[in-house]
Amino acid sequence: MFYVKNTINFMRPRWIFMAMSATLVVISVFAIGLRGLNFGIQFTGGTVIEVSYAKAVPLQQVRDALHKAGYPDAQVSNIGTARDVMIRIAPRAEKDRSKVGDQVVAVLSQTTTNKVTLRKVDFVGPTVGSELRQNGALALLYTVIAILIYVTLRFEWRFALGAVLALVHDITITVGVFAITQLEFNMTVLAALLALLGYSLNDTIVVFDRVRENFRKMRKGTPAGIINAAVTQTLSRTIITSLTVVLVLLALFFFGGSVIHNFSLAMLIGVIFGTYSSVYVASALALSLGVSKADLMPQKKEEIDDRP
Repeated sequence: MFYVKNTINFMRPRWIFMAMSATLVVISVFAIGLRGLNFGIQFTGGTVIEVSYAKAVPLQQVRDALHKAGYPDAQVSNIGTARDVMIRIAPRAEKDRSKVGDQVVAVLSQTTTNKVTLRKVDFVGPTVGSELRQNGALALLYTVIAILIYVTLRFEWRFALGAVLALVHDITITVGVFAITQLEFNMTVLAALLALLGYSLNDTIVVFDRVRENFRKMRKGTPAGIINAAVTQTLSRTIITSLTVVLVLLALFFFGGSVIHNFSLAMLIGVIFGTYSSVYVASALALSLGVSKADLMPQKKEEIDDRP
């Protein structure tokens, strides 16, 4: 008999955690619908200007100079060092496109004795930004559909539904945080969401593999007990993996600079909820849908009697 010592009863409070997850998803959906997302310039269009100062410059000084000069929506951040500054400006009139870089440098040069040098100017049209938003949403949708098909073929439809709803849970809550806080939602955040799909699914598949193995090896035991044993067996692996990823993301969040700040934040939120959802969304939903030992046993091929 396959036996697991010191099994933790993860499934006992599953309804409480599932209710909490449903509440967080509803709050996130309302936040996205009511507040919307603060899309970055890649999605809205506009101009990205990179300038370099001879000496380190306070970002607030740059913001104040631009706001007084008629750029109230300008977004300012450091890139690499305190001397290099990236400025994002919302779409302006057609005639201003070619001159906006020189105009910004002139404005900044008038407010400081610190020499300002124009390094790069990029323009993103509103149409391109709209296409990027649409393509990003489609990329997420197609990935979720592909995952649903993959898990259905590899496991069983109850597991597939639990895995996909867990992914939707993780992504929705992560996007909801950005809607509530109005942090910039840009291409790096979209890349983080796509990475989270793979991370969350990997964690769920590890648990599901052990659940299937336990269903086939354990002669006695309820489905809840078998799932508890599987989660307990994979707990150390889950904690070590998640903790390692979180430590790296914390380093990126605090020391990686503003360029990847939102990327690391999205990954942090997603990794935390992805680890939690593999147990209390994916596994709990599969159990609630009535998964049983018969569903996961290998199908026996019918023997054909070819005797005369």
